[in-house]
Amino acid sequence: MGERYDAVVIGGGHNGLVAAAYLARAGMRTIVLERRHVLGGAAVTEEVFPGFRFSVASYVVSLLRPEIIRELDLPRHGLEILPLDGTFTPLEGDYLWRVDDHGRTMRELRRWSRPDAEAYEEYGQLMVDMARFVKPVLSVVPPDPGRIEIKEWLPLVGLARAFHHLTLRHQETFIQLMTMSAADFLDRWFETAPLKATMAASGVIGTFQGIRSPGTAYVLLHHYMGEIDGAFRAWGIPRGGTGGVSEAIASAARAAGAEVRCNAPVERIVVQGDGATGVALESGEEIEAPIVLSSVDARRTFLEMLDPKAVDPQFEEEVRRYRYRGSSGKVNLALSGLPEFTCLPNADGVEHLRGAISFSPSVDYMERAYDDAKYGSFSRRPYIDMVIPTLVDPSMAPPGNHVMSCFVQYAPYHLADGKTWDEQKEAFGDAVVDTIAERAPNIRNLILHRQVLTPLDLEREFGLSEGNIFQGELSLEQLFFNRPVPGWARYRTPVRNLWLCGSAAHPGGGIMGAPGRIAALEVIKARRAERPRS
Repeated sequence: MGERYDAVVIGGGHNGLVAAAYLARAGMRTIVLERRHVLGGAAVTEEVFPGFRFSVASYVVSLLRPEIIRELDLPRHGLEILPLDGTFTPLEGDYLWRVDDHGRTMRELRRWSRPDAEAYEEYGQLMVDMARFVKPVLSVVPPDPGRIEIKEWLPLVGLARAFHHLTLRHQETFIQLMTMSAADFLDRWFETAPLKATMAASGVIGTFQGIRSPGTAYVLLHHYMGEIDGAFRAWGIPRGGTGGVSEAIASAARAAGAEVRCNAPVERIVVQGDGATGVALESGEEIEAPIVLSSVDARRTFLEMLDPKAVDPQFEEEVRRYRYRGSSGKVNLALSGLPEFTCLPNADGVEHLRGAISFSPSVDYMERAYDDAKYGSFSRRPYIDMVIPTLVDPSMAPPGNHVMSCFVQYAPYHLADGKTWDEQKEAFGDAVVDTIAERAPNIRNLILHRQVLTPLDLEREFGLSEGNIFQGELSLEQLFFNRPVPGWARYRTPVRNLWLCGSAAHPGGGIMGAPGRIAALEVIKARRAERPRS
């Protein structure tokens, strides 16, 4: 074996870095091993084309836990989140534009529907109440359903007590969010087609489901739990791209004493007896540590990095049943200027381009996009969530130029009729540009460079199995004590001293950091409990 550490973390994504920072702060000699040349995993900034820097995969921030920002003092390490102001939905001859200014949004909604304007404020407050109710679950260790120790179930006892004290209306809403589709839930509140479609879009991100699929209302709530400076449902762009988040966390980890290495791909987890004792790199180097944390997904951890005999067949079968079904792609564009939407020309100002731009004109449009994916094809007219980061952070492109980030759904990992993503990649990029051009015809003349990322690219480049951005679908049966395997949702694994600390563990994906933080705290607690015996 080579050099010895107290803990080794596989993967330098934001969760792995969070875990390393907390372990190092607890006095553990910790090393992070990242296989790529740059830190961040999917939360990464790269200069894809000369002078143009992109948040290549993840592109906005909201879910990053406030306690992590506070405890690691991330602003001191360079974290700065620039707010995105509102959501603009371009339509044929019209638009829907909601901004952070409450009065302006109310006037805009009244232009469409007075009942919707009246319902909007009540809906927003109710969702904030639901987010506050569920938020504590993001910081707890899920109980093991097979054990009856009362201490394991105390968090749920507290949640049940809080549910009992909710008003009947809040109780009904919570049950609806746990069982309904995003579209059906929003139908109870609103009648305006682009409003319902744009709001429902959050319910399908990271899932191979349509907005009419039961269970997507919870995903809607999951994204509502994001907050910036205490404001729920606030979204922002990190200065310097999402890599700025990862670099700030890495800086905090280094300051606490952690070692962070890039270009260090782990080939296998070394197991002796029933416990992990370190890792072996592809270079042949071995690193010894009594604690191994994996921030990569469950498939890669258990089926690719471990000897097949390291876990029992039943556990392995459960891992194989865990669903990924990547459904998203990404198109990054380097532009010589700003797109101009025919429904709101730039001569009237470009404020509407400074927030999110959502191609989601109606519920039917969204469901047709899902129909394509159901039958093994990318959406010919996809849902696109577009942002232009250079309008709030000009440093991302040369003067006068811009970068545009397009998150695209649907792009199924498995294509029908023998087609491959290597063959369909550019056609997928063309479909995205064509969809944008329907509303902003000048876009084609502005494109200097184009980067297309399919689910297969996300798997190859970032190690995301089947291209799932959350290391596994955020469907209800794959959450809480079922994530990633029933009975093994407490960050521990059947291999002694091997822990999960990435989005495959509770509470799931997004630039959140919670899995890394909770896993590290559990490791520290277990280590302290073992000290008297040793």
